[in-house]
Amino acid sequence: MPPSGSRSVLKVDRRAYAGPVNPDEFSQLLSSRHAVRDFKPEPIPQTTIDAILEDARACASWSNTRPYAVAVAQGEQLRRISASYLTAFEKAAPIVHKDVPGIVRTVLTGGLPDGDFRTWKKYPPKLLERSQQLGKAMYTHIGIARRDSEARDESKRDNLRFFGAPAAMFFFVHKDLLPFSAMDAGIVLQTIMLSATAHGVGTCPLGVMATWRHPLDAEFSVPKDYKLITGLALGYANDSAINSFRAPHPPVEQIPAKSARS
Repeated sequence: MPPSGSRSVLKVDRRAYAGPVNPDEFSQLLSSRHAVRDFKPEPIPQTTIDAILEDARACASWSNTRPYAVAVAQGEQLRRISASYLTAFEKAAPIVHKDVPGIVRTVLTGGLPDGDFRTWKKYPPKLLERSQQLGKAMYTHIGIARRDSEARDESKRDNLRFFGAPAAMFFFVHKDLLPFSAMDAGIVLQTIMLSATAHGVGTCPLGVMATWRHPLDAEFSVPKDYKLITGLALGYANDSAINSFRAPHPPVEQIPAKSARS
């Protein structure tokens, strides 16, 4: 025992407080994840997909409700889904181009988007600015001019082709636990993307998939209370110019404390 009146010095073994992953390695994993927009056709081994989904089990969840479900498509099934999305896109294109006669035809022929959420809604000004900056930077990177509507449409079609990815996941959230089910889906989506990165698999989240629901209802028995919120392309990246593009990642916006009151 230490002498009376002296301070006891606790010797701490810092190794006992070390996390399971080196912080620098974790930061490197985070920064190495990026959107891949051109994939090799090489399939992902099923064992790798299973391992990625197994990692997703460790996600935090709102009261552990796990209010989401994931559908996985590969091979011929994914090609059918892509074809269905492309057909839906062509029917709805007049809406994007603000072609009034075309919009009328779209309405009369039942070509309006049937997604669970409005993906073409108006963005708040500050958020719209960030989205526009990203679009301008990416189109400049791949050489698509602002007024080249045909090239831009083809770029949008590439999304619906899953950029050639051999696999895709689709995320559904329980409608009666929104917005918390959407929050949980974001957590599991990020976890899957990071796990995929650790396995050498590239990813690209595809929110545009939520614009239409019927391509997936034709392929999966989706529970009636679940709404489609996003898709995710998975595969191995090609060495193409688009895959060298990196979106800016600004610091997390912190809300300042109110000034002290007297």
